[in-house]
Amino acid sequence: MLALTLEEIARAVDGTVHGDPSVVVSGPAYVDSRAAEPDGLFVAVVGDRTDGHEYAAGAHAVLGSRPTEAPTVVVGDPVSALGRLASHVVRRLGTTVVALTGSQGKTGTKDYLAQVLATAGPTVATAGSFNNELGLPLTVLRADADTEFLVLEMGARGIGHIAYLCEIAPPRISAVLNVGTAHLGEFGSREAIALAKGEIVEALPADGIAVLNADDDLVSAMAARTPATVLTFGATGDVAWRGVELDELGRPAFELGHAGEWHPVRLTQSGAHQVANASAAAALALAAGLPLDRVAAALSEARSASPMRMELHERADGLLVVNDAYNANPASMTAALEALVAIGERRARRTVAVLGAMRELGPTSYDEHVGVGRTAAELGVDLLVVVGEEAAGIAEGFAQGGHSEAIVTAGRAEALDRVRENASGADVVLVKASRGVALETIADGLLAEPLVEGDGTAP
Repeated sequence: MLALTLEEIARAVDGTVHGDPSVVVSGPAYVDSRAAEPDGLFVAVVGDRTDGHEYAAGAHAVLGSRPTEAPTVVVGDPVSALGRLASHVVRRLGTTVVALTGSQGKTGTKDYLAQVLATAGPTVATAGSFNNELGLPLTVLRADADTEFLVLEMGARGIGHIAYLCEIAPPRISAVLNVGTAHLGEFGSREAIALAKGEIVEALPADGIAVLNADDDLVSAMAARTPATVLTFGATGDVAWRGVELDELGRPAFELGHAGEWHPVRLTQSGAHQVANASAAAALALAAGLPLDRVAAALSEARSASPMRMELHERADGLLVVNDAYNANPASMTAALEALVAIGERRARRTVAVLGAMRELGPTSYDEHVGVGRTAAELGVDLLVVVGEEAAGIAEGFAQGGHSEAIVTAGRAEALDRVRENASGADVVLVKASRGVALETIADGLLAEPLVEGDGTAP
């Protein structure tokens, strides 16, 4: 973080210092007292079940709504003040802010982009999915005077959310990856989702660059909502791909092209959907001034930086587990199932899909689950294990697809037992659901034996 005294922080956020105003904060801001940062700023948030002020003892400095034992900047709303502080810092730093949003693929694209930009200069990027009004300023405050690129993933639960995040950290380059059905229950329609996502390009200056998905009609139409230069990506975009081939673990190799120039890319993560994520990252990197050959080379070296996203692990007996349990929506479920089947075909393995609920889909939720089950059947998944009543529609869709009956379980423990009974070292198992379902426990249970490889990438 840019070094600031508590007095300077108080001025930036319209707060009052209780304690020594000359205390200097030079470490990152944080909200989890169990992960205290040396010389950092503890943000005391009052939640439904916990009050951060009660855990402020021993902190170097605190941003809170009342005085604590540590030197404290007192404000009316610590979360709002955190945003104001981040806005103050990002404007003083003058670093290039690159922002992105989309219904799916945000984190994967962000991870690719951060690793590509890091080849050109110090880069700070959103950790995990810290993409809201709390996580985004925490990311900003990890930047310092040496940071050249600040890569920010932006999420939205409603209209105006992304506009607010862009006020905190105004982007110079931004992207909309797609408009899908994730969070349809909150927005009501894809058109409403597009309205919210497009705020990220509306925030661009006239000399900025908007990166838009040429293959998504709702996204490509956003060109009319920004004064910035538009650069597209996609099968029909300015930044495009050709000749996609998958290896035995479903990892794509392809050629990446722009302005008549083509370079080979071989990704280390599974799934044909990674091609679009990588190409979106490439377009953003080109917008930041990197040459295409460097971008292609860096993408080929990029590794998974976020857990539980198409993680490949091989058990000692040969069982291959694909842990994609971080989140799920209809599009990402389909992409993961396609990757599972591709691996099964290329490795001559039986395929097992362990699937749980997709949340926040609204009134269409049951039908969307049925659709996922039907897709699993159509793709030829050999065995389906459905976890929990909330996901029961997946089993119905599997049966409608003309496949044999799925195994339906009450919860994670039963599902793990049934997979253990039915899977062997000759199989490949996909584990996927929305975050709250916590299906990573099933992946961990299957991998309880020593791994062949311990770095998250199967051989």
